[in-house]
Amino acid sequence: MTTKVGFVGMTHLGLVSATGTCSKGFETLCVDRDGDLVARLRTADLPVLEPDLDALLQANGGSQTFSSNFADLAACDVVYIAPDVPTDDEGQSDLTGITALISDVLECLSDNAVLVVLCQVPPGYTRGLPLQADRLFYQVETLIFGRAVERATEPERFIVGCADPGAPLPEHYSNLLEAFGCPILPMRYESAELAKISINMCLVASVGVANTMAEICERVGADWAEIVPALKLDRRIGQYSYLKPGLGIAGGNLERDLATVRRLAGAHGTDGGIVSAWLANSRHCRDWALRVFQDAVLAANADPLVGVWGLAYKENTHSVKNSPSLATLERMPGIRLQLHDPAVDAGSVGAKMAIAAATPLDAAHDADALMILTPWPEYGDVNVADLAGAMRGRIVIDPYRVIGPQAARSAGLVCYTLGMPPLDAA
Repeated sequence: MTTKVGFVGMTHLGLVSATGTCSKGFETLCVDRDGDLVARLRTADLPVLEPDLDALLQANGGSQTFSSNFADLAACDVVYIAPDVPTDDEGQSDLTGITALISDVLECLSDNAVLVVLCQVPPGYTRGLPLQADRLFYQVETLIFGRAVERATEPERFIVGCADPGAPLPEHYSNLLEAFGCPILPMRYESAELAKISINMCLVASVGVANTMAEICERVGADWAEIVPALKLDRRIGQYSYLKPGLGIAGGNLERDLATVRRLAGAHGTDGGIVSAWLANSRHCRDWALRVFQDAVLAANADPLVGVWGLAYKENTHSVKNSPSLATLERMPGIRLQLHDPAVDAGSVGAKMAIAAATPLDAAHDADALMILTPWPEYGDVNVADLAGAMRGRIVIDPYRVIGPQAARSAGLVCYTLGMPPLDAA
C-alpha cells in the first residue's frame, strides 16, 4: 500500500520531521501558508540550522515536495499538524495559531485521511478537535535541537494518543510508524499529551541533580566529572541520563512544560511545589557565570574587556530563546564585550558596549577574561596556546568544559568550570 504523508507548518519541528519521514521511502508533501518560505525551501534554502538536515533533504530528491496550497493535502493519507508552538516569557503556549491552522486543514482532508497532531499541546486539547475519533491522533515529538535529524530518523519509540488505545491504528498510519522499526505505544489522548511533559520533567530533575551537586563539588574540592560515570553505571539511573551541569534550563520547551504542570496543579489542587523548586534552582544556576565574573574579574578590574564565545541557547542552533548567555550579558551593563557565535549575529544582541568579532580568537584579542557561554564544538578546536597568546588576562570562565581546566592550566590560564574548584595557571 502506497502512503502519501503531509506535514503542515515548516518551522523546525515540521521541516525536520517531514524530511525524516521522506527518508523512509514515503512521498512527503510539506505545506506552509508562507509562500516566500515555500519558495526558499524549494531551492533548499533552509530557515533552520540543524546538522545533516541539508544532506538528508537533498537525498530525498523529488519525493519531498513543498506547497503553499492547502488544497494539495487532499492527496495525502496521513496529515501531520507540525508547526512549533510559540511560548511567552512565562512559558505559556499560544495555541490560537494551531487551532486556526487545524480548522483550515480539516476543510482539505480527504474522507479517509488521518490527522495527527505532532506539535505539543496541553492535556485535553486533541480530544476536543472536531474530527471522528478513529481518524484523529496525537503523536509525541522528542526532537532535540542539534540532534533532531537523528531523533527524527531513528526514534526510540512512538507514543500515540488515541480515542481507543485498544483499537488497531488505521492502516496507512500504522504502515508509516512501522517503517521506523521502533516500539509503538498507543494510549489515550490525555496520557500521550502528558507523556511529553512527564519526559521533560524527568530531564529537568536530572539537570537539577547535576547542577546542585556540581556546585557543591566546587566548594569541597570534588570533581563532578569523576562522579558521573559512577551514576551512569547504576541501572536505576542509566548511561544516557542528563547529568551534565549547565546554566539552567533554556530554549522554551522545558519552561513551557513546567509552566503547564504548575497551572494544572493549581487548577486541580495538587502539589506542584517541586516544579517551583526546579525553577528556583534553574534561576540560580543561570547566574553562575555572572557570579564568577563578579568575584574573579570585576572585583580586581573595574573596567575589563571581556571576550564572549556563544550567544545561542545551546550549540548547533541559532535560537536564542531564553538563552543563558544573553541573560548573563543583560546583567553586565557597561562592560566592554567582544562577541562571537557561529550562527547568531552578534550585532543583534543590542549590548551598548559590544562589538561583533569575526572569529573566536578575535573575540579573545586583548581580553582580560573570556566567557564561553555556549558549548559550540568549534570552540573546543581552538588551539589553547593561541588563545592564551591572544588574551591580555588569564581568566577563562568555561562552565561546560569546552576547553577543559587541565588544558587551560597548561597554557597558563586560570579556568573556572562547573563542578570543580578552579585550577590556577601552571
